[in-house]
Amino acid sequence: MDSKLREKYGLPVAIAMVVGIVIGSGVFFKAEKILNVTGGDQKLGILAWLIGGAIMVVCAYTFAIMATRYSYVNGLVDYAEVTCGSKYAYLLGWFMSTIYYPTLTSVLAWVSARFTCVLLGWDITGGSCLAIAAFYMCASYAINALSPVLAGKFQVTATVIKVVPLLLMGVVGLIVGLTNGLTVQNFTNVVAPVTSTGKALFTAVVATAFAYEGWIIATSINAELKDAKKNLPKALTIGTIAVIIIYILYYVGLTGGVTNEVMMKGGQDGAKIAFETIFSKAGGTLLFVFVIISCLGTLNGLMLGNTRGMYSLAVRNEGPKPEMFKQVDPITNMPTNSSILGLFLCGFWLLYFYGANLVEVPWFGKFSFDTSELPIVTIYFSYIPIFIAMMIKEKELSAFKRIIMPFLAICGCVFMVFAACYTYKFTVLYYLAIFAVIMLIGVFFIKKKETVK
Repeated sequence: MDSKLREKYGLPVAIAMVVGIVIGSGVFFKAEKILNVTGGDQKLGILAWLIGGAIMVVCAYTFAIMATRYSYVNGLVDYAEVTCGSKYAYLLGWFMSTIYYPTLTSVLAWVSARFTCVLLGWDITGGSCLAIAAFYMCASYAINALSPVLAGKFQVTATVIKVVPLLLMGVVGLIVGLTNGLTVQNFTNVVAPVTSTGKALFTAVVATAFAYEGWIIATSINAELKDAKKNLPKALTIGTIAVIIIYILYYVGLTGGVTNEVMMKGGQDGAKIAFETIFSKAGGTLLFVFVIISCLGTLNGLMLGNTRGMYSLAVRNEGPKPEMFKQVDPITNMPTNSSILGLFLCGFWLLYFYGANLVEVPWFGKFSFDTSELPIVTIYFSYIPIFIAMMIKEKELSAFKRIIMPFLAICGCVFMVFAACYTYKFTVLYYLAIFAVIMLIGVFFIKKKETVK
């Protein structure tokens, strides 16, 4: 059975899988932020997309090399265990289960609700948006927990739908913009020149991290590929480059439908205005519905990982009460207890995101941070020891694969971490304080496990 599984997909399908996994709601969510932080400087915004994309490509290729070396592994925690040991892998798994997956899942629930409210003309910061976000989150949980097959079918459908508005806006928007001169106008007109180009660029690059996130999941498809040692690095490289092209094409396409000033002032309505301007109100509304479905598809994929978070630790007999969290329902074939905890953590982080980012006076004071960015930057930091260990241990690899690519990946991760620190300054310290408390709870269970032994 393992042999058949490894020969299931060829290179074209593998590339499509990578594109489908990576492309999500981030480009719709972060395009307007990047335009605002760069003061409407389109060239600076594109540079940010290119830098963030280059970091993704290098890191993805380096992990692909590792995946082909260890064909039995499946996921970041396993790569960490092979290179850095079981304790580091456990702590990374704890971080992903308690912070990474639930924060991103809760943000995606809000993003889906945000665009729904834009479509309906409702306030995106009010209780109605929060209620819709909670509904989407619970609905996604229910689909994954009660009917994994239905969740899988929805994921495939959403993957196709999510590419449609991006490509249409990119191609048609660019053609229209070049025809009416609006694209040239937007590229030559900087609305509000930034006082610090470096800070604007760093802030924009950190924002792209959310849009590009998901590529690490793509490294786990090696067991389904024909000739994985050759095709996985190719699929990851070609697929991630394709994502960069699609994202930049969409970003440029928006310039054909609306001026930078309107896009920046429009805020959450900017993308909707651009779609309606280029495709008429009816066509723009339909494509905007596609955007919402795209967001829900990404939410579904993240919920899939979130519900298995504590289970992934429990099957290794790690974490709190592994005998409870590794139980699998015989009917749905889902880790029910792990799923319930995952939903609870999502609810907690959704409430935190709302109180930290969407109210006039943040509920948590200085301990308020953007959960859509800092946890992702943390995961980039966690890659660094893995890449260093790879450079030390993988002596059979060529110099290009063992030294050059991991070194470039490390440089990309360091750049991302530095950009986050430069952008958020002291907020990073308050985030790290919360991070430390949660990680210390995880450390307690390591000690508890060792004591039992």
